[in-house]
Amino acid sequence: MKEIKSNTYSVYFERQFGALREFLKNNSYTKIFILTDRNTSVHCLPLFTESMPDLTDYDLIEIDPGEENKNIDFCIGIWKMLLDFGADRKSLLINLGGGVITDIGGFAASTFKRGIDFVQIPTTLLSQVDASVGGKTGIDMDGVKNIIGTFTQPKAVLINSAFLMTLDDRQLVSGFAEMVKHGLIYDQSYFAEIQSVALRQMDDDYVFRSVAIKNDVVTKDPTEKGLRKILNFGHTIGHAIESYSLANDSFPLLHGEAIAVGMICEAYLSHRHNGLPLVSLNEITDYIRKVFPDYSFGEGIYESLYNYMLNDKKNTGDRIGFALLKEIGNCDFDIYLPGEQIFESLDYYRSLLN
Repeated sequence: MKEIKSNTYSVYFERQFGALREFLKNNSYTKIFILTDRNTSVHCLPLFTESMPDLTDYDLIEIDPGEENKNIDFCIGIWKMLLDFGADRKSLLINLGGGVITDIGGFAASTFKRGIDFVQIPTTLLSQVDASVGGKTGIDMDGVKNIIGTFTQPKAVLINSAFLMTLDDRQLVSGFAEMVKHGLIYDQSYFAEIQSVALRQMDDDYVFRSVAIKNDVVTKDPTEKGLRKILNFGHTIGHAIESYSLANDSFPLLHGEAIAVGMICEAYLSHRHNGLPLVSLNEITDYIRKVFPDYSFGEGIYESLYNYMLNDKKNTGDRIGFALLKEIGNCDFDIYLPGEQIFESLDYYRSLLN
């Protein structure tokens, strides 16, 4: 078993959930709840319960899958289920699923009766390397990503690579976007390494290193007052594209697919406004386009994207904030750019598709 220690909890990497059994033995909870969606109930819950034969006294809360369901209505449903099942402040919520489950489950737990304990068991690559680590919880509102939420740390995070075998290639590629980001913002050698390995051939060490990078950042800045903002690279534009796609496309982009577009656009902004060398911009652009699908859009959606960005929680007043690369492995934050320069980056991305 490997372990990464944060300020208040640990991230455990193991297959048999021995750390969770030890945790439950050392903590007296009146009730235990497991939150899943319909997909993780089928594909992941059996693997979890088989590894936890002593965990028989729990209540299951199941919601519909998908980012479109990470909203206040589904959160109210979770609160009602906790209430109906008699949850008190000494209850534990185990969030078993991808980023939607860990985000909404963490938020529901952090606010129910002013906060109950929760444990994150991420089952997708995206949630393992990003959503479950760092104590951000949240839900979407009016198409704006994670606009309602809290900074609340879990009691533990348990990462089991066996869950990744349940994912299709599209879900794996989506999660891989955050690993690419970690290399770009913090570790040039890591970015170089992941370029040379096929995604299905990556072993647990790559997930461990991505989590270690994110943990190092969030441990230094738990509530995003400074350094933690570099984790937003690719996300100002990427979240806007994701929100637009969710609202308008028959087959919406996954989170990582949208962030890949955002990283290309924001790498361009990094070159234009923060000194990223042209050779680095070309390297980033070429690699991301090789791994992630292109997304075609016209100039007519620029204003819609801009309006999503105006509501981004990273802004100060009406200024749209970015984390931009100085070089690969080195990222600055609190860089504010006007709409015309943002639109220029969208033009750059669209020019690549011609």
